Amino acid sequence: MRFWWRQERTRVRDAVAESRLIDRRYRVIGVLMCVLLIALAWRFATLQIFDHALYAGRAESNRVSLRALPPTRGLIFDHRGQILAENRPAYRLVIVPERVADLESTLQAIADLVPVSDNERARFERQRQRSRRFQAIPLKGNLDPESVARLAANRHRLPGVEVEPYLIRHYPHGELFAHVLGYVGRIDQSDLGELGTERYRATTHVGRTGLEQTYESLLHGEPGVEKVETNAQGRVVRVLDRQDPIDGQDLTVTLDLNLQRAAVEALGDQAGAIVVLDVETGAVRALVSQPGFDPNWFVNGISETNYQALLSNPKRPLFNRFLQGAYEPGSTIKPFLALAGLSEGAIDPFEEKFSRGFFELDGEGRRYRDWKREGHGWVDLEKALAESVNVYFYELAMDLGIDRMSRELALFGFGQPTGIDLSGEGDGLLPTRRWKRAQFNEAWFPGETVITGIGQGFVVATPLQLAHATALLAAGGEAPSPYLLNPNPSRQRVLHQPQDWEAVYQGMESVIHGPTGTARAVASQVPVRFAGKTGTAQVFGLPDEADAVDERSQENLPEHLRNHALFIGYVPADEPRWAVSVVVEHGGGGASVAAPIGAEVMAELATWMSQEEPSETLANAPGGEGP
Repeated sequence: MRFWWRQERTRVRDAVAESRLIDRRYRVIGVLMCVLLIALAWRFATLQIFDHALYAGRAESNRVSLRALPPTRGLIFDHRGQILAENRPAYRLVIVPERVADLESTLQAIADLVPVSDNERARFERQRQRSRRFQAIPLKGNLDPESVARLAANRHRLPGVEVEPYLIRHYPHGELFAHVLGYVGRIDQSDLGELGTERYRATTHVGRTGLEQTYESLLHGEPGVEKVETNAQGRVVRVLDRQDPIDGQDLTVTLDLNLQRAAVEALGDQAGAIVVLDVETGAVRALVSQPGFDPNWFVNGISETNYQALLSNPKRPLFNRFLQGAYEPGSTIKPFLALAGLSEGAIDPFEEKFSRGFFELDGEGRRYRDWKREGHGWVDLEKALAESVNVYFYELAMDLGIDRMSRELALFGFGQPTGIDLSGEGDGLLPTRRWKRAQFNEAWFPGETVITGIGQGFVVATPLQLAHATALLAAGGEAPSPYLLNPNPSRQRVLHQPQDWEAVYQGMESVIHGPTGTARAVASQVPVRFAGKTGTAQVFGLPDEADAVDERSQENLPEHLRNHALFIGYVPADEPRWAVSVVVEHGGGGASVAAPIGAEVMAELATWMSQEEPSETLANAPGGEGP
């Protein structure tokens, strides 16, 4: 029964309208499908045809990667072919993290077998964060034989831990060449920014100081490359191609191992520097800075204990004295001022002047004393040099004036780098009126001129500058810059009359072989005649000494207050071949301390003249020649 209010509504359907609606929907879908098919076809065409080379290269790079191969660092030899820096086989401990179940316990087990420093542990953690788990990460390098044996015996308890061979830089003579050879150290991110990641992408060490730094570009070589196939995880499946690295160039430098050792032994445990130069060529035969340090400590990172020991040493073993040490030249400056006086006509070599033990400036009242209190009496130039008469050179300094003295000393290289092929060379200091005004805003005083005449006051020089100036003097005013590998083609020239040179030579020879020469005691130490000049640089002035410092005994003073002892010379005296400079810090007197050391070095040089020259092969090697 149906009620009127619940009558069922009847729906009227329009078949034509519904058919039209469906047709429209089909057409829209069809158009969309065509558009999508066209777009898909275009994309396929782009990938397969137009961008085929691009994506093929990307796919290949995902499958094939390039692995850099480090070059072997070049060796360093002395001019006779004796090794100075080498690459020694060594072993390092590496860990593959993915093969280690418990890394912390493994690290502890390793520490129980071999010592692992906090720095080594921190470096391992940093590299582990940047590496994939299947890559081997170094933990400790340069393992000693006992550590290698201990790790090998416990290898079954240390899965993922391996000992692998590699080459490490080694300096077989330790401290002997520390300051001249320098050392290599680990590369960090700041280094890569300067060196370039392409050339150093497989290298772990770079030259830090000395020759290792100066000739890094030659010693390093060029990296090789290995094309390897890898899987999706980046593991190497096989090697596809290999281009071997180009090893670094071996360097034959001018140094002489035997002479360097003799110079170090002559200096002993005293702090100082010794330089030996070939007068004719400028080749450096010995460069000593004492005390030294073991450069092998720095190769794999120096320990905190060793580094603090070097820093706390009062004799500063890290300081390069021959290159950067600034010392008042003392009386070693007198031969150069004598030449200035002769050239300027301020003195006559045969004219005698009276030394009464002091020099006094007009109207000043201050006395500038001689080292010999009673004075030297009447002296000519030869005797003034032989006995190092201060009064003679006080007067000469005043006659010349600071302007002419500075100009003459500059000709011999004072106050400027020698140009040696080592970085970090000091300038020394050659004072002038302009320099003092700029530095202190003060005028130049006559008293400063007086003490400059005996190498005191503002003037300072490095041991290398002293040796170079001595070589110029010995060669008659023409000599090249010092060098260790690449000679400098330019030559310095100092023009003076032949008789002026001869007068100074005679005086310097009398220092050694004259009856009153300050260094006559060492004449018998060398089998040939040689010439030289002693000097003493004041460190601490006593009230009653004024400026007389040349040969005063310093035995009653604490060591750090004693004068520096200096000596310059050349051998043989008649035909100079080698120039020598010696500086002994707080040594006392130049004649009593520095001259005997210089004589020992010259005695070693004298033996060369009775030996055969190096073979032609070594003499013609890069940077090498006969002594």
